[in-house]
Amino acid sequence: MKIDSHHHFWNYNKEDYGWMNDEMSRIRRNFLPPDLKAEIDQAGIDGVVSVQARQVIDETRFLLGLADENEFIKGVVGWVPLIDPEVRDAMAEFAGASKLKGYRHVLHDEEDDRYILRADFNLGIKAVTEAKLVYDILIFEKHLPQTLQFVDRHPNQIFVVDHIAKPRIRDGYLSPWQSLLNELAHRENVYCKISGMATEADWKNWTEAELKPYLDTVIEAFGPSRLMFGSDWPVCLVAVEYVRWQRIVSEFVSSLTASEQARILGDTAVEAYKL
Repeated sequence: MKIDSHHHFWNYNKEDYGWMNDEMSRIRRNFLPPDLKAEIDQAGIDGVVSVQARQVIDETRFLLGLADENEFIKGVVGWVPLIDPEVRDAMAEFAGASKLKGYRHVLHDEEDDRYILRADFNLGIKAVTEAKLVYDILIFEKHLPQTLQFVDRHPNQIFVVDHIAKPRIRDGYLSPWQSLLNELAHRENVYCKISGMATEADWKNWTEAELKPYLDTVIEAFGPSRLMFGSDWPVCLVAVEYVRWQRIVSEFVSSLTASEQARILGDTAVEAYKL
């Protein structure tokens, strides 16, 4: 299968999605399964992993409901209050949901840059490990040093880094992101998504050549066996169309062997999320 390992659904309202500024007017509307199905059919994608966009437990219910109704949604990365001492009770509601594959917290929006090292947050991650679910790491480059410490606390947890840890593509900086990401990749329980890159560049003026050093870095760091394609649709639409992004990644990996291409374009996601 060809898998899109990262996208979102939402019923737009200003209260839940206040982070969408005026430059993001294109995505200030509802995006639901029929919209995505049209995109993936055109791009030749067989299935998707739906990732939380709101930090409320009802987001997990919403995504699992859509997954139950749509066969092409192969997995869900939801949200629970990981810092809550009763987080296991919250997770218990979803214990029988076969399409629930993991959880995520929007770490890069927390005022505390060391949130990922909080004791209560790490207790929540232990509950995720016990449930044998994945944890998606959503950070900026500046959070990578703390993330290295965090991952080392949880050697039995499968992690997936979203959006190649959001390097400063717009400014053309590779350092210190490159060396830190390489260090993180030494942890074999960490996977990485090739996603969210065009939106870290200049939305209107980026070029494929600007992205290449970052793509080269993740290939060298993680190798095809721990990399997976993701669209970050519909957020990506502020900078790149779905089909174009899928084509860029496919063309970039075309020099690899057929089996290595298959890993990045689907098999890695199937393995990591147990799709």
